[in-house]
Amino acid sequence: MLHPRNRPRPLGWRMLFSVGQLLLLGACVNSTIQQVKKPGVAISKTDAVVILARRHENAKETEASFTGCVEEQLAHIGGNLKVHPRSTFVDAMFPWFEPGTAPITTDALPLMLDNPGVRNMIALTGVRYVVWLDGSTERVDSGGTMSCALSPAGGGCLGFGWWEDAADYEATIWDLNTASTTGMVSADVSGTSYMPALVIPIPLIARTQAAACKGLAKQLAQFLGGAPETTGSN
Repeated sequence: MLHPRNRPRPLGWRMLFSVGQLLLLGACVNSTIQQVKKPGVAISKTDAVVILARRHENAKETEASFTGCVEEQLAHIGGNLKVHPRSTFVDAMFPWFEPGTAPITTDALPLMLDNPGVRNMIALTGVRYVVWLDGSTERVDSGGTMSCALSPAGGGCLGFGWWEDAADYEATIWDLNTASTTGMVSADVSGTSYMPALVIPIPLIARTQAAACKGLAKQLAQFLGGAPETTGSN
């Protein structure tokens, strides 16, 4: 007969202990934010910037929610930096920044700017810098099992699930005055979320896309002269 100290603990207690550990640790997010700026580029705070999602044919478009998040965050942390509302800019510049007509590379900028009235329309908006966002957030892995049951005495769930999301975004900054690229900022964020369940599922969500948005906006503010320089990785 096993001594009470040597008897195995019930599965419920072991799972409860694991759930407690996860609640203390929370979800895990790892991020790397980088920027590349061309030498000699001077950014003026008096010039406005607009955040747009790059649109390629037959390619996934950057989420509108992410574009809106970067715009909002940049306006919030950018100090005196002028952030022009993207919808107002696109409407004012119709049809030059609509899908299918927006320039894909800076090589196409001079052709667009040579159209009658385009330079005047840009001058009226006050926008000098266009930040093109590329990228998306995707589910890259998942695992675990969970079962739920309902009976006259009650119900509940038992199990454990997890999933990993990857947010990979790149922002390219164009100078409309010189029709050139001034640099780029990138955000590479991965996060693992957990869903332990001992009667009630408890989601521990890794805010991967939100972390990418905040990191990218912070680096853009530094790039455009609206915030002090800090390190690019964490």
